Amino acid sequence: MFDTARQAVHPTDPPGTATMYVCGITPYDATHLGHAATMITFDLVQRMWRDAGHEVRYVQNVTDIDDPLLERAERDGEDWKVLAMRETALFREDMEALRIIPPAHYVGAVESIPEIAEKVSELLKDDAAYRLDDGTGDVYFDITAAPRFGYESNLSRAEMLELFPERGGDPDRAGKRDPLDPLLWRGAREGEPSWPGGELGQGRPGWHIECTVIALALLGNTIDVQGGGNDLIFPHHECSAAHAERLTSAAPFARHYVHAGMIGLDGEKMSKSLGNLVFVSRLRADKVDPMAVRLALLSGHYRADRSWTDDLLATAHQRLDRWRRAAAAPAGPSGEAFLAAVRDRLADDLDSPGALRLADEWADQTLTPSPDTPTDPTAPALFSRTLDALLGIRL
Repeated sequence: MFDTARQAVHPTDPPGTATMYVCGITPYDATHLGHAATMITFDLVQRMWRDAGHEVRYVQNVTDIDDPLLERAERDGEDWKVLAMRETALFREDMEALRIIPPAHYVGAVESIPEIAEKVSELLKDDAAYRLDDGTGDVYFDITAAPRFGYESNLSRAEMLELFPERGGDPDRAGKRDPLDPLLWRGAREGEPSWPGGELGQGRPGWHIECTVIALALLGNTIDVQGGGNDLIFPHHECSAAHAERLTSAAPFARHYVHAGMIGLDGEKMSKSLGNLVFVSRLRADKVDPMAVRLALLSGHYRADRSWTDDLLATAHQRLDRWRRAAAAPAGPSGEAFLAAVRDRLADDLDSPGALRLADEWADQTLTPSPDTPTDPTAPALFSRTLDALLGIRL
């Protein structure tokens, strides 16, 4: 797989149980196709590892306390806890419909706050963090405590400074040692939820340290894959890696930093701010086959930023119908050869478009057979099982 830190494709080679941490949703809105594409990407990783004989320990978080969640709840006059619970449940229903193999552990930030506070205190004692002297109780990570800071994203300081405020950072916060220092603990504010933090006082954790602590607790000091959308490359994954490596002295935090591309709508980036989201639950309500949605998203390479269009979905429906007719045929060309070829394509940085082309070719040869092509009555069943097991497409 392509590793963002190396900027190159490199083999995943888990020494035993394969471990993966994927950053989940902030549950203040329904699951959109960008979420779905990211989760499908890492579902393929899990399926390939399992097919190779690995046990897989997969952890995913839900950021069930964060500013966007509180802002949406206030806007709608709703309890933030109710909003988070409802949207988290809807997300899990959408993932089940898309045949995502669920993680072994699905962990909320709120339930992890005691452990997070403990680790923030450790960073303070280690002089890797500092309190602001403005009476807020806010604690920041000192990026000079991470000499390799920047290795995961490969961004220049100027690029980091440009992205930081766009992605939740506060470079202009008075009292910080460096504009890029990320928040570890936000002291209690009137009207905001807060929790006991021991010597930190009342407050709630910063975003990046949440993922760090959850991953370290459940997966160990070094994980095989840390994954998410490419909007998490910086600052989220850069900072979470810096926190982990300082806490454990083990580097790198992840053997692979893997990032999925963004999904746009008709050529424009899909985002909440633009109001152009396509929701999985809406498609399901409109009786769109979830397998067609999954197939449409698999038709583009996972690392590519790409657009969702009506034509893309229509093509997926046509493809799915043709595959189903081929799987119902009495015989077809070698299923074993098809299985080996699909494994080969997915082993090459999850080349799902290449795998889909192989399925198209097999279906074409089955539905319009050549007289000199050997056929096997067991092949259609193996074709169907291959698509199910490796691509998550149920025919």
